[in-house]
Amino acid sequence: MPGGAVVAQGTLDPLTLVRIQAGQCLLQGAFMVTVSPKRLSGPWKAGYALDLHTLSSNLVGYDEWGHEVFDTKRSDMGDLLYRLKYQSDKVTIPVIVETAVEFIRAQAWEIDLVVPVPPSNRRAFQPVLALAESVAKTLGIPYCGDCVVKVHETPQLKNLYDLSERSRVLKDAFTVSKTAMVKKNVLLFDDLYRSGATLQAVASALVENAGIQDLYVLTLTMTRTRR
Repeated sequence: MPGGAVVAQGTLDPLTLVRIQAGQCLLQGAFMVTVSPKRLSGPWKAGYALDLHTLSSNLVGYDEWGHEVFDTKRSDMGDLLYRLKYQSDKVTIPVIVETAVEFIRAQAWEIDLVVPVPPSNRRAFQPVLALAESVAKTLGIPYCGDCVVKVHETPQLKNLYDLSERSRVLKDAFTVSKTAMVKKNVLLFDDLYRSGATLQAVASALVENAGIQDLYVLTLTMTRTRR
């Protein structure tokens, strides 16, 4: 297969490991991505995170300013996402997208439209939007970047540790298109699943107000604990 060989092992079992061999044009040398999907529960027909974000994180000491220093081991997908979001390493995008698309195809989901979860932070380059659009393009289906819009600002959720409080501040925070998604099977896409509060809020808005047919959810990674 030009540009790299894509290999999906096993049947359509959602827990099957997905491996992608990327070409040297994407990364220096061959790069193998292995994911271990985790089922997500919510108001959707099916939902998964492709893998944990971090596998372990151990305190190893302190830097010269007294800040804690951790030895963090990430999953393959967690490492790719970290490089994209915090090191602006856009060479990771094709590898991330091909991994996500291979998993979606293995599930045989009938998807008409890809919709991203609105980003929580404002920045010049929004990884989740770029990835969602590229996933849609690779699947050959439409992408709608403004089908869900955040209509009022909320506190940083990572600073709120109570799930019920997160859900409260997110109530009515999103509005959805009432025409673009009617009777469509929608894939709701996000990069990181932490507590699930944002994903649940957006999904509920889609199910209750957008007139969609079926909702599927895919996040690239999830935290080891829901906080």
